[in-house]
Amino acid sequence: MDFTFSVNQLQALSNLLTHPEQEEGELEERPDGGAIALQPGHIGPPKRLNHTDCSIVEPTDVKTIWVEDDVPEGSEYEDIWDTRQQPEYEVLFKQRVGTEDVFLGMSRKDGSTACCEDMVIRINLPGCKSADLTLDVKERFLGLRSSVYKLGLHLPHPVDSKNGKAEFHADSHTLQVTLTMKRDFDFINFA
Repeated sequence: MDFTFSVNQLQALSNLLTHPEQEEGELEERPDGGAIALQPGHIGPPKRLNHTDCSIVEPTDVKTIWVEDDVPEGSEYEDIWDTRQQPEYEVLFKQRVGTEDVFLGMSRKDGSTACCEDMVIRINLPGCKSADLTLDVKERFLGLRSSVYKLGLHLPHPVDSKNGKAEFHADSHTLQVTLTMKRDFDFINFA
């Protein structure tokens, strides 16, 4: 093993082990050789308080009490006083593959969720009919309400909320929602 260090590396190590406001003469005075009690907050450059960086967005309408962007998606479904049940559900990921992908491996697709195009949410709703359901899909949130059930599901990936497909299977009382995922690097994964 080679243990040679450059001057910059030694200086960085010295800066890490000493307090920034501490003078070199004070190091000899300390009984523990100048070492200070380090905590995780001491890692990295010293923090500077700069209150001018804070941006406060004022509402345009005087009667509004918050800006629309400050309210997280789906917060209207988080009501602790609502006694409706949360139905059982599962989130699945789906790929669009052909025979060249399965048997020959010609595309760069693998079994990971990074290569999936669609997200499928299956929700079991025993005793419900399709007319009783209200489904609301946003980019990162799926909301489902009925007289018996309430589901507010934060989605693991952003989806195309305008183009989706929902099917209610009356024989199994299951709602299947298929949504196309929108991710930043899909143009690389599916090239």
